[in-house]
Amino acid sequence: MCRLIIICALLLFSVAAAEAETQKLSLSDAMSMALENNNQVKAAAFNSHAASQGIDSANSRYLPAIALEETFVASNSPINTFMMKLDEARFTNNDFLISNLNNPSAQHDFKTVLSIQQPLYAPALSPMKELAVKDAQKAALGLEAARQGIAFQTFFTYLEVQKADAQLKAADKAVADARENMRLATVRTFAGVGLRSDELRSRTHLSSVEQQHISAQNNLVLAKMKLAMLIGLPEDNDYEITGFSDTIVVPAISEQVVNNALETRVEIKQSHADLEKSDAALKLAWSGYLPTVGAFASYQLNAKDAPFPSDNEAWTAGVSLKWSIFDGFRTNSERRAALSGQSAAREMLESTTKDVRYQLKESYVRRDEAAKRLEVTRHAVADAEETVRLLTKRYENSLSTMVELLDAQTALNQTRANLVETEAGYALSGGRVYYMTGTFVKEMLK
Repeated sequence: MCRLIIICALLLFSVAAAEAETQKLSLSDAMSMALENNNQVKAAAFNSHAASQGIDSANSRYLPAIALEETFVASNSPINTFMMKLDEARFTNNDFLISNLNNPSAQHDFKTVLSIQQPLYAPALSPMKELAVKDAQKAALGLEAARQGIAFQTFFTYLEVQKADAQLKAADKAVADARENMRLATVRTFAGVGLRSDELRSRTHLSSVEQQHISAQNNLVLAKMKLAMLIGLPEDNDYEITGFSDTIVVPAISEQVVNNALETRVEIKQSHADLEKSDAALKLAWSGYLPTVGAFASYQLNAKDAPFPSDNEAWTAGVSLKWSIFDGFRTNSERRAALSGQSAAREMLESTTKDVRYQLKESYVRRDEAAKRLEVTRHAVADAEETVRLLTKRYENSLSTMVELLDAQTALNQTRANLVETEAGYALSGGRVYYMTGTFVKEMLK
């Protein structure tokens, strides 16, 4: 007795430990994990960070450029040797001799130059910075689009797991009903009041339902693997979804809802950013007609025997103005291209606006359709269950055939599967409304 008690306690402990290890996963947990762990979201975050560095790169063009250069030169060219001696302050009267001027000996020079360049007026810098800012905005919007998309994909996949689980339970009921029908047929055959063909038909029906049950089990396994991959869980991680209310309350369609969606949807914001980017590109093209002004200065050390020590030093400073008079019509072509790009961006913004309005209204229409389909399907399941109940009674009393009963049972199995599909579709339609308004993450993670 003591051994039996110990064995039972160990079994209970093992079952409790196994249940404790099974992770419970709610929809909000799955979405939060996906937003944190999904590779596409991480990639979009890195892209956004990389694009933001472009702003710093554009700002750096306003700052002075400082360079240190060390050069070693050796030559016996008359001009080069003449200049080397001048830079090193080693020029003597003997260097003016004709023979020394025409046939100098080889000379070498170490030149150290510290230079600085500062743009004073560069019309291209401002539009270049605007382009960098818009690129960073688009990358940030791309991150938001990735978050919305992955969150909705997680929602969809979570529903697929919930649907697969419900279909497996429906398949369990179908198998139980098929076994009961086979039992009835076997009992009637044994009692001599049934037909052997009814028993065979019921057995065939049970085999078909069991095959569907195997498919339902595999569908659940694959759906859970897909969700795990999406949210960053190991493929072999065991978890159970907790499910959620299929009723997602959405606001009634109105012009205010449409206007809010036009302000919130990432696609609209991206189109606006593209239009503003095209404006900056046009400014950049126009800047090609304007001059640039810059300041420069340098400090120079020259030495004969080693770098950095100074035999002589010199400095230079000045201001330069550069104005391109003719560049082969390149600037004019770039300006026309920028104008065309601006027109294209404006047309794309209008097209995107129309698409968003249509998508939002379509999501409401599909939502109403899903609600009506759900109501009809629930009535169909109730009617099918009642039909099977009545035919089962009639079959037990030899008032109906096994064919009629199996046909009704098949119809019931199908309506149960349709109900699972319709319930998932109704929940999905509610989430799609929020996705089309651009507030999916905000609303679903409340």
